[in-house]
Amino acid sequence: MTKKDGKRILFVDHYYPKYLESFYKSHPDIFSKTYKIAFSELMAGMFGTSDFYSSGLKNNGFESWDVVANATSLQKLWIKENSGLNLYPWEKIIDKIVKAPAYISDRQAGFWEYKVLTKQIDKYKPDVLYTQNISYLNPFFLNEVKKKVKLLVGQIASPLPPNIFLKPYDLIISSLPNLVSEIRSRGIKSEYQKLAFEPRVLEKIGKQKRIYDVTFVGSFTPYHQEGIKILEEIARHIPVHVWGQGIEFLSPLSPFRKNYHGEAWGLDMYKIFAQSKITINRHISISGQYANNMRLYEATGMGAMLITDHKRNLNDLFEVGKEVVEYKNSKDIIDKISYYIKNEAKRETIAKAGQKRTLKEHNYLNRMKELIKIVKKYI
Repeated sequence: MTKKDGKRILFVDHYYPKYLESFYKSHPDIFSKTYKIAFSELMAGMFGTSDFYSSGLKNNGFESWDVVANATSLQKLWIKENSGLNLYPWEKIIDKIVKAPAYISDRQAGFWEYKVLTKQIDKYKPDVLYTQNISYLNPFFLNEVKKKVKLLVGQIASPLPPNIFLKPYDLIISSLPNLVSEIRSRGIKSEYQKLAFEPRVLEKIGKQKRIYDVTFVGSFTPYHQEGIKILEEIARHIPVHVWGQGIEFLSPLSPFRKNYHGEAWGLDMYKIFAQSKITINRHISISGQYANNMRLYEATGMGAMLITDHKRNLNDLFEVGKEVVEYKNSKDIIDKISYYIKNEAKRETIAKAGQKRTLKEHNYLNRMKELIKIVKKYI
C-alpha cells in the first residue's frame, strides 16, 4: 500500500495519568516485556477509546496504529526496540523548564515525549495524524508534523482551548454540533461525528447479574456543577451507587458520598454498567442542547436502561421512551427512576431495545466508515 493511497492513519492518544499509574501498579512486570505485548495489555484494559478506532479502520482495509504519547514507560520500551533515543543532560533541563501546564487539566507533552512521537511518525509514515486530545500537543510541534503528513486531524468535545491550539489542524472533528459551528466560526474546518460503542467489550465482560438498581459513573469537576445539583437531589430520594473522579469537588455533606465506591475506568466501568438495572447520564454545560457523550453508548451497549437528560437531538440517536428514557428536571427523573425500578418488564424492554440499537448502529465499524468518508473529503 503506497503513501498516496491515503490509507495510513496514526492515532495519538493521551490517557489520564491516574489510570496509567493504576495500570503500572497492576502490571509490575510490564517493563520486562516487549513493547508489542505491553501495549496490547494496555489496550486490553479498554480505557477511553482504546484501540477501537484503529481496529475499525483495519476492518475497513486501512493501515492504522495507536500511540499513547504520555504512557512514558511504554514509550521507552518502543524507543529501546526501534531507535535507541537518549536525552542529553541539557535536554532534560530544557524539558523541565519548557513543560507548561496544559490548557485544560493534564500537563502537556514534554521535550522527550515529542522526540519519541517524532520517531514514531517517521517510522509509521502516516498519511493522517489524528490526535484525541487537542490541548496535549504543542502547536509549534504540530506545525512541524504537518510537513510529514497529508492531513492533521484533531478531536474535541470539551471546552475549546485558545485558537493557537486549533490553528495547526487541517480538520477538527467533534461529536457536538454546536462545537462544530463554533470551530468553523474561528476559520477552522470542522466536521460532526458521533461517538460509539465497541461490541468486543461484551465478550470481555461476559454475562453479569444486575445487582445495582441505579448507578452513576462520571466526573464531579467544575465543568459538571449544573448536572451535579440534579444528581444530588436524586440521591436524597433514591440510593444511587456512584463511581467517578473529582470527589474532592463535592461538599463533605453531599449525598453522593454515602454510596461512593471510588473511580472506575475501562473494563471496571463497563462491568458496572453490565451489573446495573438503570444508569443515569448527564452532559456537561458545553454540550448545550445536544446529546453526545460516551455514556450514551457505553451504558446502552452493556444492556443497562439509560436515563439521560433531555436534548433536542436525542431522538436522532435513540427512540426516546422505547430505547432510552429522558428527564427534564430532578422531579421528573426521580419519578421515572421510581417507576422503572418497580416495573421490571418495561425497564428490561427499553434496555434491550437500546442495546440492540447501539450494537447495530452505534458501533466503531460504522463510525470508521464515516471517518473514511470525512478523511477522503479533505485529503
